[in-house]
Amino acid sequence: MAGTLFDSIIFGPLTSRRLGASLGINLLPTTIKFCSFNCIYCECGWTETNHIEKAQLYTAKEIRTALEERLLYLKEQHVNLNSLTFAGNGEPTMHPQFVEIIDDTIRLRDLYAPNSKISVLSNSTMLAKENMIEALTKVNNIMKLDAGSEQMFQLINKPKNRITLREIVEQLIKFDGKLIIQSMFVRGEMEGVAIDNTLDSEIEAWLQHIQAIQPKEVMVYSLDRRPPLARLEKIMEPQLELIAEKVRQLNIKASVY
Repeated sequence: MAGTLFDSIIFGPLTSRRLGASLGINLLPTTIKFCSFNCIYCECGWTETNHIEKAQLYTAKEIRTALEERLLYLKEQHVNLNSLTFAGNGEPTMHPQFVEIIDDTIRLRDLYAPNSKISVLSNSTMLAKENMIEALTKVNNIMKLDAGSEQMFQLINKPKNRITLREIVEQLIKFDGKLIIQSMFVRGEMEGVAIDNTLDSEIEAWLQHIQAIQPKEVMVYSLDRRPPLARLEKIMEPQLELIAEKVRQLNIKASVY
């Protein structure tokens, strides 16, 4: 299945089930998915490595100009925003000027939309980059952690580089709790291999990671849009609530979406 891509730098505002009235910021190309993961559930579709190698990224100046124009317009229209959200066509922290772009966005937010937060939806793979964790702790950072075991991590997120789940967890611990974890739960099958991160063994391993990371909140959710992998099943709310309750038993806030 071909995915759904955003065709501009700035999109929305949209109504987000997690963030409210959200103005999207897409740092990535508008014609391809640009990501370090190839998640089986991604609404943008599959990641094509050969496309990434040829991609042209927007500059920090282009992004700053587009964001300022839209924020000025929305302010003149008296549109209230809950969040300026880095999302879009893949992984925003792959942009080489991401740290600079965060600082630009903070300045523009303070000028045009001071009551809104700045959110980053990230897959947690770029955290070893210089100043990345420092930049993310300036904003509302929402970091992905979908698996308890290395095997399930590889099956669900299918990283395009050689990063391991252990390396990701080690980086997430460095936030000292100043982060939100987002976890997608699914079950299905791909090429004859069963995929299910709701198994008791997977949940137990995932909870151990959560306890080590100590985030301020965990967002538990499942499919909301059609995934690229056809044989993938949405986990219903009662089971998601049971998972969230296990997080709460660790004295960590958990919300189901």
